[in-house]
Amino acid sequence: MDDYWGVCGGRIIVRRDVAFWLWLIWGVSFLAATQNQESEAHMGDKIVKTDKEWRDILTPRQYDILREKGTERAFSGHYIEYHEDGTYVCAGCGNELFRSDTKYDSKSGWPSFWKPLADDRIKTETDRSFFVVRTEIVCARCGGHLGHVFEDGPEPTGLRYCVNSLSLDFVKNADEEKSSIRKE
Repeated sequence: MDDYWGVCGGRIIVRRDVAFWLWLIWGVSFLAATQNQESEAHMGDKIVKTDKEWRDILTPRQYDILREKGTERAFSGHYIEYHEDGTYVCAGCGNELFRSDTKYDSKSGWPSFWKPLADDRIKTETDRSFFVVRTEIVCARCGGHLGHVFEDGPEPTGLRYCVNSLSLDFVKNADEEKSSIRKE
């Protein structure tokens, strides 16, 4: 009976040592699946929308920049010369990205910051467009293209997060009033 494999009365019969290994494999798979579900729960605030949904809430230029990785013309953005106290948020999903006290004039033509609000707010990806290798920055919540990060910024980080104004909204500190270019 120890070497028996087969089906008897609708039940699968296997050797004990084989049953142990099957049970072990199933248990490990179950634990791995449970851990993945827990990871997804922590990432549960990720925003996923269809192209139509994005087009409905963004202006055509915001859609081009956030969803199709476009770039606004240098020195044309709303937030280049903007000097209010508050927080810059993703125009696509409202994820808080940068504090106004980390913004500086890089003379690059785009709003520049030396540090994100928190490391988990922004993701980086390698951008190989236009025959140049750059580090693209995207919103960690919705995946919207924000701009690029360069290693020529001020201390203490030495980084310059160069961001398209159209990928941002602004929330003032004092009255939490939102400044937006978004469709209403």
